[in-house]
Amino acid sequence: MGKTILITGSSSGIGRTTARHFQAKGWNVVATMRSPNHETELNELDNVLVTRLDVQDSASIQSAVQAALARFDGIDVLLNNAGYGAYGLLEATPMDKIERQFGVNVLGLLQTTKAVLPHFRANKSGTVINVSSIGGKMTFPLGTLYHGTKFAVEGLSEALHFELAAIGAKMKIIEPGVIKTDFGGRSFDFTNDEGLVEYQPVVAKLMQAMGALSSSGSEPEVVAEVIYQAATDGTDQLRYTAGADAAEYLRNRKALDDATFIGGLKQQLGLE
Repeated sequence: MGKTILITGSSSGIGRTTARHFQAKGWNVVATMRSPNHETELNELDNVLVTRLDVQDSASIQSAVQAALARFDGIDVLLNNAGYGAYGLLEATPMDKIERQFGVNVLGLLQTTKAVLPHFRANKSGTVINVSSIGGKMTFPLGTLYHGTKFAVEGLSEALHFELAAIGAKMKIIEPGVIKTDFGGRSFDFTNDEGLVEYQPVVAKLMQAMGALSSSGSEPEVVAEVIYQAATDGTDQLRYTAGADAAEYLRNRKALDDATFIGGLKQQLGLE
């Protein structure tokens, strides 16, 4: 029946674009999302199963995996793409938002991976691809929660690759730079309290910079192509960057000490 990829967060952005990309390459695609009843495009494509999966709902995860196995008789690749960005002042952020950020970006990713591993172990093959970010290697101001989750994704993925190797499977990490998606819209949750006046200059500088960064980002197709490469290149390569800005940021982060890199970022954002 051909190879099958299960993608979380397929309703928009990188997930949606990657679903179309793999389908065009002849793959079976399980495009999952929280509200599949709103989908009007992907479910019209051949060899695409649109089904519900909420990474914070364990029953929906199990149901989506079983639906994939029933429809396509296997899963070859799991793409953990679902996520969002909680930015803003830690002092102003309620604990439920903090818990949701880690629940979606970290715990949901782990729970979905856990649900697929028995199938990979039985087949002695499979690939888990986790969408991280350059934000898993470096930080922007007011990104305490988002960067905390992406640093976690980097660490858990690197450690998990040892376990996957033991069952004949592979681990891949995708590190996109700034991408033209709705990350700054419905996938961006910003918390501020203007009464906390000491922080407001940083807030203003970041919001100004976000607009400029978003307008110059790469298209989601750039990430989809890198994900396809990671899924099909047959290598044990662990990390893949996506976007010219990602390569530059990560090259500088690796080459420069903390003070130099962070100082340069502050200057770029007008914080010095």
